[in-house]
Amino acid sequence: MFLSAVLLGLCICFIVLQLRPRRPKNFPPGPPVLPIVGNILQLNLKNPLEDLEKLRKSYGNVYSLFLGRKPIVVINGVKAMKEAMVSKAAEFAGRPQDTLINDVTQRKGLFSVDYGASWKEHRRFSLMTMRNFGLGKKSMEERIHGEIQYTMKMLDKNIGKTLTPQVMFHNMASNIMCQVVFGTRYEYDDEFITTIVQSTTEITKICNGPWAMLYSSLPFIRKLPLPFNKAFKAVKRSSDLVLHLLNEHKKTRVPGEPRDFIDSYLDELDKKAEDSSFSEDQLIFTAIDLLFAGTDTTSNTLLTAFLYLMNHPHIQERCQQEIDRVLEGKDQVCFDDRHQMPYMQAVIYESQRIANTVPLSVSHNTTKDTELAGYSIPKDTRIIQNLTTVLNEEGQWKYPHEFNPENFLNDQGEFVKPDAFMPFSAGPRMCLGEGLARMELFLIMVTLLRKFKFIWPEDAGEPDYTPVFGITMTPRPYPMKVQHRL
Repeated sequence: MFLSAVLLGLCICFIVLQLRPRRPKNFPPGPPVLPIVGNILQLNLKNPLEDLEKLRKSYGNVYSLFLGRKPIVVINGVKAMKEAMVSKAAEFAGRPQDTLINDVTQRKGLFSVDYGASWKEHRRFSLMTMRNFGLGKKSMEERIHGEIQYTMKMLDKNIGKTLTPQVMFHNMASNIMCQVVFGTRYEYDDEFITTIVQSTTEITKICNGPWAMLYSSLPFIRKLPLPFNKAFKAVKRSSDLVLHLLNEHKKTRVPGEPRDFIDSYLDELDKKAEDSSFSEDQLIFTAIDLLFAGTDTTSNTLLTAFLYLMNHPHIQERCQQEIDRVLEGKDQVCFDDRHQMPYMQAVIYESQRIANTVPLSVSHNTTKDTELAGYSIPKDTRIIQNLTTVLNEEGQWKYPHEFNPENFLNDQGEFVKPDAFMPFSAGPRMCLGEGLARMELFLIMVTLLRKFKFIWPEDAGEPDYTPVFGITMTPRPYPMKVQHRL
């Protein structure tokens, strides 16, 4: 009996050791790994940022983890980030193909497609089409100003009252993207907008939460009726709505005279070559990607900006003084006015830095065997960019841990952009909506600050600056009071 027990124990130990993942030769260091689950138990899956920071302090700016049996390399700090995403951009530009977001989107759209001909074709087309519909042109400014007017009317009706601005900013950003993608805007209580907003919120919450990590790490749970199934349902709701719009466009379009992104894509399908990756399914998910990416990041940055401006009234007042001086005698602001508003620009960029809207970016994959910081990284290794460590890195910022526009001003008060500012990531996979986001943030904030004073309600208590973690970081709901400026 004793000998049998010893043999059984030895067999169990042998099996456990075999199940425990091993780091390849010269792989980045990291914490000890458990069999089957890897390092999952060492992370707070609801918000792993603090745990990732502790690991960075222990193992350096390039370290490794295992989620289940799969290795992940976490990149921290400006130096390592630039080496990977800029100097060796093509080698780190892949997308992991076994994550929840990939399965939810059926590996279609701009986020999920792996680095290759299809992705390059669609990114090139999307950039060109967005430019054709006014990205960086006067017509885009007019669309943004048109949408701002609806927000101004709503604020006018709520002068002196306490309101919560979350839905207001989300709908504003969403409607601007709807005009580019679908050629129309929607009333804020329209079923399309409310369903899209609810769906993207649901997808965001799940696809960067604990269930998404478990889904990717433990394949055997994927068929179980667990909460990650909500993401599939949310995407189905959104794709059904976009499919309906697509069918409407087919009935009303004039080939060669596109009104929006969908028409442009249908024109491309008309002249589709045999080896083209364009399809109606790809169109649906690319449209959803554009709408999602252009809504959450912009609205969350606006929410962050006004949260801090209300609680730093001296900064809000200085912005308004600069706005009054530059726009004196003008009916409305234009994007070119930013060159005469260094302080306002600094406040916007600082809001983006503090908002840290996509703290872990979107996961990358290595496309070939490569090296980083002297370590060997095999092909198809999942890469996580911890942008939090870049946007808060000591030595890169004058005030890395506080909201201070001086981070973007030199000694002469001129606007400067440090190398460490990369909220849209870097390299070929960086956010293609950066130009539109910059224009929206500037025109919206300047227009609202010119007319209104934003006040933290006296009975609201101390502000909570801690955001809710997800694919995008979302400020916690907060109250706002609005007054007309004299």
